[in-house]
Amino acid sequence: MTTVAYQGEPGSNSAAATQQLFPGCTELPCTGFEQALDAVTLGTADQAVIPVDNSAAGRVADVHRLLPESGLFVRGEHFLAIRFDLMGVPGATLGDIECVRSHVHALGQCRKVLREGGWRTLVSDDTAGAAREVAELGDVRHAALAPPAAAEHYGLEVLRPAVEDDPDNTTRFVVLSRDADFAPVGAGPTMTSLFFAVRNIPSALYKALGGFASSAVNLTKIESYQVGAGLSSSRFYVEIEGHPDEPHVALALHELRFFSTEVRILGVYPAHPHRRSGVPA
Repeated sequence: MTTVAYQGEPGSNSAAATQQLFPGCTELPCTGFEQALDAVTLGTADQAVIPVDNSAAGRVADVHRLLPESGLFVRGEHFLAIRFDLMGVPGATLGDIECVRSHVHALGQCRKVLREGGWRTLVSDDTAGAAREVAELGDVRHAALAPPAAAEHYGLEVLRPAVEDDPDNTTRFVVLSRDADFAPVGAGPTMTSLFFAVRNIPSALYKALGGFASSAVNLTKIESYQVGAGLSSSRFYVEIEGHPDEPHVALALHELRFFSTEVRILGVYPAHPHRRSGVPA
């Protein structure tokens, strides 16, 4: 049976994404992203399901820095509709609440209900973890913002459902494994994730990316980061539409390599239907 690692606790959005991608798998909840990636690297897990960005909160901190350094490969992507319920211990009411706990991203995605309630907030490591903390406290003054599954898992009552600010709130996850297993060319719409570091010369990034424009390759994401405390050239995590073996993509990558000190393909995988329909799972 496939073992899948994710960051968070049972009842979290990462757990929901894992269950949709790998029904019936053995789940391996991890306290952090590095632990989830390490589980795959060390062979404790076969795959990892990791969030990379959210339509409301933007990129997930640290993930784009960790991916290129992990030695793992992107095998697929998944878009998950995000819903948060306000939940408390049995018998609690909205009038009892004084403090709301959740992950920092969830608090940022539910600002309207928090402003309306005027409640104090506390940051937890995970949304489902916040629900667990409220259940353990057993105090009607404490509530959690967490996915609906967390209420059932931890024996809480939903005080107000669907309190996310944006009804179209969506998080994108990637599936990571030790093996590359790139999707074949011509099998349908494809995404390519890659890492590169530009030469430390004027206009290097402009010239490195110029090939994507001249070859009509759609660059859907670019994230910069630096490793270490020095002032060395920035490194970049990039996602593009297309397959490296397609002629126009190959031409763009050839030009990228000319102006870079390193280019590494991290994954070639089918584009999720959400990219065309706009409807997450």
